[in-house]
This record gives sequence, structure tokens and C-alpha cells, in this order.
Amino acid sequence: MSVSMRDLDPAFQGAGQKAGIEVWRIENFSPAPIPKSSIGKFFTGDSYIVLKTTALKTGGLRHDIHYWLGKDTSQDEAGTAAVKTVELDAALGGRAVQYREVQGHETEKFLSYFKPCIIPQEGGVASGFKHVEAEEHITRLFVCRGKHVVAFARSSLTHDDIYILDTKSKIFQFNGSNSSIQERAKALEVVQYIKDTYHDGTCEVATVEDGRLMADADSGEFWGFFGGFAPLPRKTANEEDKTHTSDIRKLFCVEKGQANPVEGDSLKREMLDTSKCYILDCGLEMFVWMGRTTSLDDRKVASGAAEEMIRSSERPKSQMIRIIEGFETVPFRSKFDTWDQVTNTTVSEDGRGRVAALLQRQGVNVRGLMKAAPPKEEIQAFIDCTGNLQVWRVNGQQKILLQAADHSKFYSGDCYVFQYSYPGEEKEEVLIGTWFGKQSVEEERASAVSMASKMVESMKFVPAQARIYEGKESVQFFVIMQSFIVFKGGIGSGYKKYIAEKEVDDDTYNENGLALFRIQGSGPENMQAIQVEPVASSLNSSYCYILHNDSSVFTWTGNLATSTDQELVERQLDLIKPNLQTRAQKEGSESDQFWELLGGKTEYSSQKLTKEPESDPHLFSCTFTKEILKVTEIYNFTQDDLMTEDIFIVDCHSEIFVWVGQEVVPKNKLQALTIGEKFIEKDSLLEKLSPEAPIYVIMEGGEPSFFTRVFTSWDSSKSAMHGNSFQRKLRIVKNGGTPVAEKPKRRTPASYGGRASVPDKSQQRSRSMSFSPDRVRVRGRSPAFNALAATFESQNARNLSTPPPVVRKLYPRSVTPDSSKLAPKSSAISSRSALFEQQLKTPPQEPSIPKSLKVEDEEDLPAYPYERLKTTSADPISDIDVTRREAYLSSEEFKEKFGMTKEAFYKLPKWKQNKFKMAVQLF
Repeated sequence: MSVSMRDLDPAFQGAGQKAGIEVWRIENFSPAPIPKSSIGKFFTGDSYIVLKTTALKTGGLRHDIHYWLGKDTSQDEAGTAAVKTVELDAALGGRAVQYREVQGHETEKFLSYFKPCIIPQEGGVASGFKHVEAEEHITRLFVCRGKHVVAFARSSLTHDDIYILDTKSKIFQFNGSNSSIQERAKALEVVQYIKDTYHDGTCEVATVEDGRLMADADSGEFWGFFGGFAPLPRKTANEEDKTHTSDIRKLFCVEKGQANPVEGDSLKREMLDTSKCYILDCGLEMFVWMGRTTSLDDRKVASGAAEEMIRSSERPKSQMIRIIEGFETVPFRSKFDTWDQVTNTTVSEDGRGRVAALLQRQGVNVRGLMKAAPPKEEIQAFIDCTGNLQVWRVNGQQKILLQAADHSKFYSGDCYVFQYSYPGEEKEEVLIGTWFGKQSVEEERASAVSMASKMVESMKFVPAQARIYEGKESVQFFVIMQSFIVFKGGIGSGYKKYIAEKEVDDDTYNENGLALFRIQGSGPENMQAIQVEPVASSLNSSYCYILHNDSSVFTWTGNLATSTDQELVERQLDLIKPNLQTRAQKEGSESDQFWELLGGKTEYSSQKLTKEPESDPHLFSCTFTKEILKVTEIYNFTQDDLMTEDIFIVDCHSEIFVWVGQEVVPKNKLQALTIGEKFIEKDSLLEKLSPEAPIYVIMEGGEPSFFTRVFTSWDSSKSAMHGNSFQRKLRIVKNGGTPVAEKPKRRTPASYGGRASVPDKSQQRSRSMSFSPDRVRVRGRSPAFNALAATFESQNARNLSTPPPVVRKLYPRSVTPDSSKLAPKSSAISSRSALFEQQLKTPPQEPSIPKSLKVEDEEDLPAYPYERLKTTSADPISDIDVTRREAYLSSEEFKEKFGMTKEAFYKLPKWKQNKFKMAVQLF
């Protein structure tokens, strides 16, 4: 599209250069910018143009343009707003989506810019009306329908809606008996807005429930404004409620100002010509599609034809959306039976550059019009890496606990369950997840999910839950595992059964055989060794590799590999082939023996493997009934959009978060993972989500940092409140906008050697530190203990029954076969020394805990099976102390049930023992 300066209104020069909202009002048939202090105020007699500029993760800017028409605006002003919107799009490079907004029927996207609502005022400038400036407060009645707030001049209460009565001294919210909790909670946000905007945040707030009559003073006062109580009528449909919906999709081509029907049995992308403009009529929605090579005049004519079509069909409330070729919205593309995106958007980028050049010659700052370079951000995991890790390998219907040295060594033919407890920002957090190898069988995958779900359920749904596939791991997973190795084949019964049935060769890794590993990662806290086929075509110039065959070990460095990649090779060598002489191979100067091991030299790639990009997050509310998932996108979302009765999904493209409110019924909580899988299948944004994308299930109140990061701000005290969403927000409104938590904020347990936050780069281990092949991380207390210990912690002082803080390296030395015998002793000496030094620095205090029981007394008791110790046992044990049933468990069963040894348990004070027993509820 060719653009000249005469086509661009001077009011739009410099618009859209940074993120935010800009608004123009039509005055004398020209757009006039309004000050920031007036943004969000609309008058019924005016027409407005609203530009929303969003900064993308890629470094570029996205623009959405809306023109808003007040109910009393003139037809000429409305037409001017429509035409000037096309000009504004041209000034921004010709790729913005443009929306027609009619008062009372605005799109969800438009309303999201002005949360919680817009309340248009009577009057107008361009239309000749005077803005009404009230000297005294006027009593007004509003009705809340969805996200629309409509003012009423007289009482018209029904059982179905929520009404807000704004009086001089008090704001009343009337909740119709048929309204939902979520609708009532959203209406309270409007109450808060009215309170802050028109009462300086000082007036009283009261709620009146439909059907309670004169049960309290607030109800009596409310009905007094209506001359006393009267029965409410049933809601009847009126013109405001009627919507024009249609399943018919009609396509028209605009030529010479006329909209001519396009014949065809179905809608296909190929029907759209880049040199023309089209109108797609879908009833309530009308789309204007403008080809990339069309002129500015052609686009204005097409918009005018669409406006005329809306007027002639007597549906003035219909939404019109104008889009440019190459930047089609998901709703538009979804109307077509087939849509193959073939547009080259670089042409639009060139057009944008030409517009910028024109404006620059006029002395306008055009920095925001040029496409910014993607920001170079370091990968952040938002999860502490010094927690306690447990890993189980799934073997049929059972799980086998792995030794610490094998925590990060997985086989592609097996499935694994892991539990990771770590210090969060305010409390101990737990993540329970599953990892599926590419060669694993479906039966063991289902078994792994069932095991993980039962673990989450047994811990009262407190932990977050993850589903991870090989090759699609998230950065959080890699940071937890740190030195992650994936071997080919498998050692579980599922893989063995698979190769037997398929009669295929067993290619399980043999440390004395031929193997090739690709080394990747961003640093010591995130490095992986992936076994690949030992052939030359598996090489890639962007990586480093380890090749071994019995006693021969080679390292191969690609020409595009970085110094970090080479450093990771040295670290992974200590894990895969320690204590052996290695022969370094540089790409282009390999030895003959190296190529012989790979079966000869062949061509290979030089392109670095890329992960799924993380896009700007999208929030969806979910309804899941009878295996059917319905989702609704929430634009410009905040934490307040999460309702405790509902399930929401945050779509980051590379990973999916399923947030489950505390008030969600238990059976729906169990379906959270299934809802995430259904969402990926549905692919609401048509972004071709990978079916193997990581899914995280997040429970309200236990939101980890890697989830809360997607919100611009997060207040954990809101999750600490009790009650449904309406009750919570009512307390916030009455408390002046501040959440009131019902329980004190818990201190992060510091007694097990963990850190309170993710380390910065200055805390990470230097390259000069030694690296042992047998090293695994020293983790600390058991996950079961960590998950419950936070409830026993004192808010003001460290509990003396647990070890003092230990200064640890970020990537501590593992327990080697020889050092395992010395570890308990050295750990004890370190703990005692730290305690002694602490006592020297602080004055002596009286013990604040009672004496613990002697472990020796407990060990002298006979051991009985757990099934015979239960109160419901068919064959109970007699002659035992029923107040201490746990003391009669064997050491093995005790550790399995309580997550710690008897010795550790009976070192706890008596009151903590009792709380712990109540928490686990074994007997």
C-alpha cells in the first residue's frame, strides 16, 4: 500500500511508539488527542478512537485500534471515526486490527483496557451536547451484565442480574437470586471503582441479597429508595438483550463501492485476492479483510460499505473487525474451512519502514515505528535448585525409588515420577511430576500419571503437578535435574515387554559399548547429555559431543559451538566416562579412528536445535462437562481475574499452566491434567500447540514463582483468604482495597540448608571448582517432612529442634562410594560448629520446646505390620500404647509413612509430633 503524508492526519504523527493507551475524540470531524487524565472517560454524545500498543516478547510492538460510538453520537461523527481509524492504521504501517465498538455492546478486548468497567456520562462536545458536571451527587442505578455496566433511570430489578445503587452516602449491591458467585464478585470490582472514582474511597458499601426482604438494616434502607419492597418480575427479553446471531457465513467482494457476493460451497483462503477488499458477514460479527496491495482509498471504501451493510440490515449493535492480509486474527481464520498461511509479512515491514521514513522527514520521532531487535534475555527458571529431590522409575504398576546418584539418569524407554520440595518465596513448595521417554509404552505412562496424581491427592492437593515429555522439557525441569542424561533403551518391564512383542533389537545403553552423546544446555545449572545414534549424520556444528567405545573416548567440538558448550563437555565427561584419557576432535580436523567409530564420514547439519518459543501468555477460563471443554479468553488479565470456584489455563505456547481454585470441587481437581490435555487438542489460538508441551497443574495458594511470573503483579495474601470469590472481594472492598488474610504469613524454613530465592549469577559455582563423576546433590530433609514442616515453624524464631542453617555451594559435592561413610560425620560436625558459633554470637535463652522422647525407648518396642496397627484392622494388635501406634512400626514402614526416620521424628517436641500425626492421618 502506497502512503503519502497528505493521507495521514497530523494528529496521528508519533502515535503508537511505546506500550500504552492513546485516545482521540472526534471534534469538528477531526481527531483531537485527549489528556492521559481523561483516558477511560467517555461521553454518550461523542465518538472516540482508541489505540492500544502492546510490547511483545520478540521486541516488536502490536497495535489494536478501536473506534467507540456513543449512543447519541451523530452519523457523520461515527463515519469520521471509521475513516480516521483506517488512516491511523496506515500511519502505524498498515497491519493493526481495527474494531468497531458500540456503547453497551463493546468487545471483551476493548473493555479489558478499562477494568473493571466504563460508565459513559451524558453529554458530548462534537455533537453539541454539554458535558454534565454535577455539583451534587446524583443517585444512580446500574445493572451489571457480564462485563457491561448500564445505567438505568428507574427501578427495573429482576432475579437474574446484579444491580448497583449509588447513593450519596452508601453504595448498595443487589444480587439477584439467579446470579452466580463469580458475577457477584465481578460486580464488586465495579462497586470499588465507583467508590474510588465518585466518593474518594470513603463511602460505606452494603450488599443486599434477593429474597431476604427486610432481614437487616441495609435491606430496609435499600428498598426505601424504591418506595418499599415489591415482588420482582421475571426478566423479559427486550431490544437491548436481543443479539443477531447467525451460523451463515457470507463472503462479499467490494468493487467500486459495491459489495458483491462471492460464490462457493465453502470458504477457503484461496478465495481472497491480495489486490481487493472483502466483507465476511457472520451475523453478530462482520469482518473487513483488506488485501496487502490495496490502496488507502480502497480500504476506506470497503469500511464504508460494511457500515452501510450494518445500517441497512438493522443491526447497529453488530461488531465490525477490520484486518490486514498477513495479520488475520484467530476468530477470522477459524471461519474458513481451510486456511494455509502463505503471506510474506516482510512486505508489511517494508511498508512500515516507508511510513516511518516519511514521518522522519517531517521531524517526527519514529523510533517506535521501526521494528525493535528481540531482547537478549538470559534463561530464568524461577525455581530454587537446592531443594530435596526424589525420583522413582515406573516398572509396570510399581515404582522403584532411585539412588541419589541416578536421580538425573533417565532412559528413553522408561517413565519416571519425581517429587521436588524446595524453598519458595514465602513457604516450602513441592512439585510432583512425570517424565515420559520417547520409547516408553502407554501403559506405564498411564501408571505414572496415576501414581503422581495419588501423591498430590495424599498431600491435600498442595503440590504443583507436571507432565513432561522427552525432548519437550522445560527449563524448570532441567534446573531441578541439573546434570541431566538421557540414555537410549530402557531397563523397566514396559520397555522389555515392548521389544519382545515387536521383536526389535534392544539398544539400551551399554557403558562398555559404542555410544554418542550430544551435549547441550545454558550452564552448569542446566546441562544435558542426550544419547543419539552413533553415526556421522547425528553430528551438528552447533554442538559438542562425547563418543566412546569401551576404553576409547573422543570429544568433538563443532565450529559453531561456544566456550560454554565446551565447558559442559568437561563436566559431562566426569559423569559418563570419568578417569579416562580423552582425545579432542575439532570439526574439520578429525582423526580416521573417530570417523571409523561413526561408520564413516557423511553430511550433517549445522543448524542449532530450537525449543518451542514462549509467546506472550494468554489466560482462558474453562468449563469442562461430559468430556467437552469450553474456553473463554480473558484479555489483559490480572491476578484478580482468577476465581477460586473455577479452573483457568495460562497458555505460554511452550508450556501450559492449569490453575485450580481452592473452591473447585474435588472431582474436578482430579481432572485438571486432563483439562490441560484437552486444551492442547482444542488449540484455541490456532498456534499449533505441541501435544507434548509441558503441562503444570497449579493449586491456588501454592502458586510457584515460575507461574506467578506471567502476571504483572502477584499478591499472595489474596490466596490466603478464606471463602468464595464474592466473600473475599467483599472483605477487600469494605477494607479499603487491601486483602485481609485469615492466617499469618509463614516464614521460609531456613533450617535445612536451602536458599530463600533463586541465586543470581554471582552466587553460582565458578569453573575452577572440581567436579566428581560420582557427585550427586546433597538435598536435605525428606519431601514429606518439608511439605508439612512449614505448618510447625515459628514466625519469629528458628525452631531449635532442627539443624541450623548450613552454608552450601550451589552445586555441592555428591556422596561418592568412599565418602558416603564420612558424610554423616562431617555433616554433623559442620552443623554442630555452626550452632556453636551462633550461640557465641547470641545471648543464652531458655529452651522454648519440651524435651523430646528418647529414641532408645522407642527402638525397644516390638514391630508390627501397619495393617494390624490401624484402628479399623480386622486383626488388631492388643497390649500396645494406642496413643503411640506409630512407635510399633518397623523402621522401613515408619520412614515410608512419615517420610523420615524414627530418630528424626522423636527428636521433635511432643506438640509437633502430635501435629504431624494429625496431618498424615495414618491411623
